[in-house]
Amino acid sequence: METGRWIKSASFWLVVINVVIFLGMSAMGDPQDAGFVLGHGGMYVPFVLEKEEYYRLFTCMFLHFNATHLVNNMVGLLAMGSHLERELGRIKLILLYLGSGLAGNLLSMWMNLQGNRFPVSAGASGCVFGLIGGLLYVVLRNKGRLRGVSGNRLFIMAIFSIYMGYAEGGVDNAAHIGGLAGGFLLGILLYRKNREGRE
Repeated sequence: METGRWIKSASFWLVVINVVIFLGMSAMGDPQDAGFVLGHGGMYVPFVLEKEEYYRLFTCMFLHFNATHLVNNMVGLLAMGSHLERELGRIKLILLYLGSGLAGNLLSMWMNLQGNRFPVSAGASGCVFGLIGGLLYVVLRNKGRLRGVSGNRLFIMAIFSIYMGYAEGGVDNAAHIGGLAGGFLLGILLYRKNREGRE
């Protein structure tokens, strides 16, 4: 993508926002400290439900515990977002990104309530899985392939990523699954294919 297109890209600016917030958090304290992240908008179910701090469902999407956590999510955001943005446009991509993250956090919150476990959580992975889900729908609508992206490859990547989350532990897989499903459903709502196969 040319420099001019990057500057106009919502995917690029979402990465910038996430990186700037992480750098700012790192300058103020330790992002690996759950209490510090909680104090700056991390997801914590008792605070959301009992204190009605619903904003945490969104602010936690822009917080990361360490550089590896951030880089992994931002690489996924750029890789999936750049493809999907060409098909949806900037505004719809942002709506899908935020909506997927919200879907992931809601499923995560429900699962925490079922298990009576309430960790502090943060990260954009639910949003990134939402981009995978949205792109998967767009690819399927285009006969299983779009600009070198195949539906089979996306599906395998999603399943493998979820499996690795379960294998490694300490990963909010409910947010991943909720984000993936939310992104696919939002793709159905937001994507409109014209006769040329593009929006």
